Amino acid sequence: MANIKSAKKRIRNSEAKRERNRYQHKSTRTVIKKVRKATSKKEGEELLSKVTAMLDKLAKNKVIHKNKAANLKSKLTKHVNALK
Repeated sequence: MANIKSAKKRIRNSEAKRERNRYQHKSTRTVIKKVRKATSKKEGEELLSKVTAMLDKLAKNKVIHKNKAANLKSKLTKHVNALK
């Protein structure tokens, strides 16, 4: 355990950020699954715009790599475009 006051604060802040990142990442994965299960194109497009914003936010905050976000957006867009 840390002895210095600033180190203790850093531990608290890191834990709070970690929890926030885990929550955002998990909720994004849930929406990605919904996009993949979408049956109609309209439903898929609505979810796709939501997921794109979430992925951009995760990449901006360095929760996931920017290339991973780009790859996911590309694959999901292809999937939605293939729907009827």
